[in-house]
Order: sequence, then C-alpha cells, then structure tokens
Amino acid sequence: MQYLLGIDVGTSGVKTLLIDIEGHAVASAVAEYPLYAPKPLWAEQNPEDWWKATVCTIQQVLNQAGVESSDIRGIGISGQMHGSVFLDSNGQVIRPALLWCDQRTQAECDWITDTIGARKVMEYTLNPVLTGFTAGKIIWLRNNEPQNYAKIAKVLLPKDFIRYRLTGQFAGEVSDASGTSLFDVRKRRWSQEMLEGTGIPKEWMVPVYESVEATTKVSEAGSAETGLMVGTPVVGGGGDQAAGAVGNGIVETGVVSVSMGTSGVVFAFSDEPVLDPGMRTHTFCHAVPGKWHTMGVMLSAGGSLRWYRDEICQQEVATAKLLGKDPYELITAEADRAPAGCEGTIFLPYLSGERTPHKDANARGVFFGLTLRSNKPQMARSVLEGVCYGLRDSFEIMKEMGIPMNQCRVSGGGARSTVWRQILADITGIGQSVINIDEGPALGVALMAGVGTGVWDSVEQACRATIAVESTTPSRNDNRAIYDNTYEIYKKLYHSLKADFASVSKIS
Repeated sequence: MQYLLGIDVGTSGVKTLLIDIEGHAVASAVAEYPLYAPKPLWAEQNPEDWWKATVCTIQQVLNQAGVESSDIRGIGISGQMHGSVFLDSNGQVIRPALLWCDQRTQAECDWITDTIGARKVMEYTLNPVLTGFTAGKIIWLRNNEPQNYAKIAKVLLPKDFIRYRLTGQFAGEVSDASGTSLFDVRKRRWSQEMLEGTGIPKEWMVPVYESVEATTKVSEAGSAETGLMVGTPVVGGGGDQAAGAVGNGIVETGVVSVSMGTSGVVFAFSDEPVLDPGMRTHTFCHAVPGKWHTMGVMLSAGGSLRWYRDEICQQEVATAKLLGKDPYELITAEADRAPAGCEGTIFLPYLSGERTPHKDANARGVFFGLTLRSNKPQMARSVLEGVCYGLRDSFEIMKEMGIPMNQCRVSGGGARSTVWRQILADITGIGQSVINIDEGPALGVALMAGVGTGVWDSVEQACRATIAVESTTPSRNDNRAIYDNTYEIYKKLYHSLKADFASVSKIS
C-alpha cells in the first residue's frame, strides 16, 4: 500500500496527516506551540518551534500507522500565510517570525503604497498592501532592526521554512507567494516592479512553482530527524487557505467555503482573476494550476472564541477537564441557552485589528450593549454571532461582485459546533454544508502530493475521487429579522468607533 503525507504549519500548531491513495485518512497528529505578543497587536513565533512540532508529528503519524517510510509516495506542505522567516547566509533564523496577524507595519505599508502608487500596486499585485502581508514586515525590519536586516540572505514563508529544513532546498509556490505584496498574481511570478520599488533584493525570494509540482526531495538531514525516506518527493503545496480549499473541494465555480479557524475566511474559486473595486477582498493564485480565488479574511474568528475561553471561562475549562470534555463544548452549549441577538449584546471580533472589509490595524474588540441583565450565555453567544457577522461582511461583498454561490462548505474548528454552524447559516442566510473528511489544509496538500506524483491526473480529479458533502445545516427564517437588524447595528459600530480605535492604539 502507498500513502501520501500532508503537513500543515498552523498558527496554533502543526498538523500532520497520512492518507492512503484512495483518500482515506490513516493517521494524524497535532503538536502545539506558543504565540508571542511582545506589544499590543504584535504577533511572533519561533520557526524552530514549527520544525520541532513537524518532526514530532511526522514521527507520531508513522508510529500510529505502522507504515514504512518507503511506502510514502509524496509529501505536501501547507502553512499560515504572510509570515516572514528571515535567514542569514548560513541558513540560520535571524529573529522570531512576524505573523499574518501582526499589525505593527502600517507605516511601512503606507510607505510602499505611496512610493509605488496605489494604482500601480493594484496593477502589479491585484491587492492593496496590508499590514499582514510580508513586504511591510521586511521594510519594518529595515527601519527598526537594521542590524538584523543587514544579515538577511533569504526571506521565507512559514511552510517554505519547513520545506527548507526537510529538504535543504529553497522553493515556494504561487498561492502562498500571492500574499506577500511582492508577487504578480496575474502573471504568477515575482513582481520585478514591486521588488525594485521597495528596494528588496530579488535573490532573497525563493523560486516559485505551481502547487502540485514536485519541486524538492527529502534530504539526508531531513530524513535523519523525521524518519522519512531520503528522496521522497515534496510538492509545492499551498498557503493554508488555498490548501484548505482543495481539502474542501473548492475547485469549481459556484462552490464556496467558510473556514472557521483562528482566522475566518470566505473563499471562492475563479477561472480568471476577479477584483473587488473597493479592495476589501483578496485576489490570489489558487493551488489549482492556472486558476485563481477571491477571499475575504477576518483576523479573529476562532481566535475570538479561544480568547474568550482563555480569559473569561476558567470555570468552564476546569469543569470540562473534570468531565473529560472539550471546554468549547460547554461554552457553545451555554451560548445556545441565550436568545438570538443576545438582547442587544454585540461583540466586535477585532482582537487583532481587521482585514475584510475595513483594512484597519487599529480596530479593537468590543462588547457593546451590556446591561444588568447580561450574563455569560449572552456574552458567549455574542462572540459566536459577532464572528458570523464578520463573515457575512465577506459574503455581502462577493454578492456585490457577482460571484456565484450555489453551495457553501464550512470547515475548521468552529465548524464542529452544531450551534455555531446554525448561527452562521441563520446570519448569512446560506446553508452550511459539511463534507465527509474534515482534515482541512493537511488533506489539501496530501491530495496535491498525489497529483504531483501521478496518483491523480489533476486536483479536480483528486477532489472528485475523495470528497463529498455529508450533511447541510439549512438557514432558518425564524431569527432572520433579528439578525438582519442587529447586523446593521454591527456595521455602524465600527464606523462610530473608528476614530477612537486609532486614538487608543497610541496608548501602549
């Protein structure tokens, strides 16, 4: 029997998945690591933590499955997008990586936009320069840590750092590179204009390929640490959202997805690049060769509930431990006892700033409408509802853009909650489908590894052979009026508080 391995370098941990060549999950493992916030709205991680977690989970999966490493036909790697790993000429990490949710680079993003010109930035990259993207992080290092900037020999995205440690080779691919503000998304290559305009040397960027191309192989050093066989092919892989979309079968027009992980993403496939005139959504290369996608991104979806769990729900966490349950199960059950709309309690989920639709690094989280009647069930439900209002923002923009949405597939940790799925269906007015395999980006890159090594002829064929809708949570009409009215208030709150967000961001 032959197998395929998918590795997903996430924000909270690495997930490694082993599937057989019929697409069945055989074994999986997860290893977590910390995220550091040295200052408000900063976010960093140690790339060595990613590698240690990768080694650990690969070994766990091989042991669980009891398979020989020689039986693994190919490997795919996915990862959190936009993060910056700075390497010196010896291939050593210079400083902790700045992550996708780090908001320190607004001044640098403004400088890039002003220097090159907003119209030309859109022409070259199809996207505005945003704080989460990689280019601003490189310029921030130049402005604030010149001693580290002077050491740079390569700038890698998170998954490509893992590829480097596994194979000893530098390579990237189009979907992840699309989120750097240095990539020509239409032409699927590095943008010479953006690199020259920002003064970033092209030799710092790795060669890019299509996501299914077998570009590198496991090295002797990578084999010694992981137990994988020397020479095992490693395909380009994908940024987590494009890889997750493949893992959900979002490879044809009319099928969209919602990912409810740390961030929240609404993702739509397209045969050609489709632009939002308001520049509120992203247009990136898809992991399907020669295709693109549009996505709206909110920065704290599951991250909002994780914050609520960690900071407010110590009692639920302790009770869950005694009962042998997941704390989220108790929190969402508590939320289900509160009425729709939470009697006017509204949560703004801007704990890491926000991207779609506001592009505001200064935005902050807010509980609005608290009264003496407010209680923990209402607060818990308002967090779930606030995230769903944020996702509805992206759905509304895509409707304006004329993007077909015949079916929506929901995935990620938040999708496991029937309560949260129902709230999402009711707030967006769109039924939410669950597929037969809930393995996300790790499955997506494992399928890509299968395409790159000849198991399937195309990504579309791989998805048709392995992925099917299992159930759908339909949208109900009984709460629609409440949610529509509350959504209008939700949208107004951001604009009412925008200036105050900017002011409070100056308080450190």
